[in-house]
Amino acid sequence: VQLVESGGGLVQAGGSLRLSCAASGILGSINDMAWYRQAPGKQREYVARITVSGSTNYADSVKGRFTISRDNAKNTLYLQMNSLKPEDTAVYYCHLRTTASQIYWGQGTQVTVSS
Repeated sequence: VQLVESGGGLVQAGGSLRLSCAASGILGSINDMAWYRQAPGKQREYVARITVSGSTNYADSVKGRFTISRDNAKNTLYLQMNSLKPEDTAVYYCHLRTTASQIYWGQGTQVTVSS
């Protein structure tokens, strides 16, 4: 099983980035997919989730700025991040749960927002 994240980088405050997470080798069907993030010295926190039918949910801190989406045919998850703030700086992790309730995490991609 592989979850390969990409799209992280360094951006100025107010800028945008788009993260991707491509899943492969998954046995069975993918159910929920989500993004989490972990800033230095802090616990990993929830960012956004999308169900297989496309229903979405966001943490209050990113609501209105981030958009989660997925391509079920490609088993790929996306996170469009706009109006980025320095406090969005973190390692962003892809998370998915299969219909058999197996859970997988990506390796993380660094997002750094400069002020």
